[in-house]
Order: sequence, then C-alpha cells, then structure tokens
Amino acid sequence: MSCPICGEDTVKKYRPFCSDRCANRDLGAWLRGDYAIPSSRLDDAEEVADALEEAQNAATGKPH
Repeated sequence: MSCPICGEDTVKKYRPFCSDRCANRDLGAWLRGDYAIPSSRLDDAEEVADALEEAQNAATGKPH
C-alpha cells in the first residue's frame, strides 16, 4: 500500500501514511476544507451560511 500524500510505502505506525509528516499534511487538508463532497442541493449554501454565522456569534459572545 502506498501513502496517499507522497506515494511512498506505508509504515504500520502511520498507516495509511508513510510518516507523521504526511499524516499531518492530510489532517491540515481536512481542517482547511480541502476535501469536500460536491452537492447540488440549493439548501446547502444557506445551511453553511447559518452555521458560520452561529459560530461567529458564539466566538464573539453575541446572542443568536
């Protein structure tokens, strides 16, 4: 099995990756939102906007 980030052979400790570095690169990609499943639902954009607004309000302490 090869590492999905760099293509090197995997190491059991970090499987499916070859190293901690590649595992962290993958985690960073998830956290940045680089991996996404496309959707054609029109409601999705509104749901995301609402969730973002709620998260911003929670971070600033503003009421809903």
